[in-house]
Amino acid sequence: QVQLVESGGGLVQAGGSLRLSCAASGRSFSIYALGWFRQAPGKEREFVAAIRWSGSVTRYLDSVKGRFTISGDNAKNTVYLQMNSLKPEDTAVYYCAADSRLRYPPSSHYSDYDYWGQGTQVTVSS
Repeated sequence: QVQLVESGGGLVQAGGSLRLSCAASGRSFSIYALGWFRQAPGKEREFVAAIRWSGSVTRYLDSVKGRFTISGDNAKNTVYLQMNSLKPEDTAVYYCAADSRLRYPPSSHYSDYDYWGQGTQVTVSS
């Protein structure tokens, strides 16, 4: 089993920044990729970004390219999502997820991810 714990959410004004963290524990050596998804009230869960745990291959949702950056620290078993130029439409619960299968590029489908964190709320005010 893999445990994922997110942190770093909060309330920020439009144009501001937040950095989310996701710490992995347990059988973290079985992880091939980590991803961030988000879900706003009344909407489906949406892919945001993902990173291969080795090689640093990344992929992003088009609407966050140039604003969000995903990165990983293997020594700390932690992945980060740096979010800049935040917009009200970025408001959602953000979830970290882990994929235990090797894929290239990392998957954008939530059904491909085996483990999920509890989520952290991000609220962007206008």
